[in-house]
Amino acid sequence: MLGFALGVIVSNGFEWAFHKYVLHGMARKKTSYWAFHWHEHHKNVRKSQGYDPMYLEPIWETPSKAKEVLGVITGPFLSAPLIPVLPGFFLGACASSAAYYFMHKKAHLDPQWARKWVPWHVDHHLGPNQHKNWCVTWPLFDWLMGTREHFVGTAAEYEAPKAYVVSVAA
Repeated sequence: MLGFALGVIVSNGFEWAFHKYVLHGMARKKTSYWAFHWHEHHKNVRKSQGYDPMYLEPIWETPSKAKEVLGVITGPFLSAPLIPVLPGFFLGACASSAAYYFMHKKAHLDPQWARKWVPWHVDHHLGPNQHKNWCVTWPLFDWLMGTREHFVGTAAEYEAPKAYVVSVAA
């Protein structure tokens, strides 16, 4: 049980670091393998108030989605050498990856759901600073690293250009 919890916590740290340093660091260069995240996903989400139609497309027709799925599947296997010693750690990493993909997809197909259940991710995309709030599943490492900035439900959200705000009446 302790191994599982540790796998979930370490995965959250990995999610934070990968999002910050790879998906926002390396991906800023248009020639990067990861450029889809910044140049497609963020652009689409910002223009569509949190919605990203990519998640409706079949994986074989959407290179961006295929890269995300590949990353989500590959991530937990970095801990595979620990299976003989800490099998729970690997299971926690797998559960975290599954939760990440489910929550990320759901958030971008149903922005109202995201406002209620993952507001830190809405803050990441629609807040004034898209280089904060790196966690998707839960903001543990954003709290620990001081990168959690609230936007949903604040005065700043109500004053933001309406093009960037998901309906706040709901």
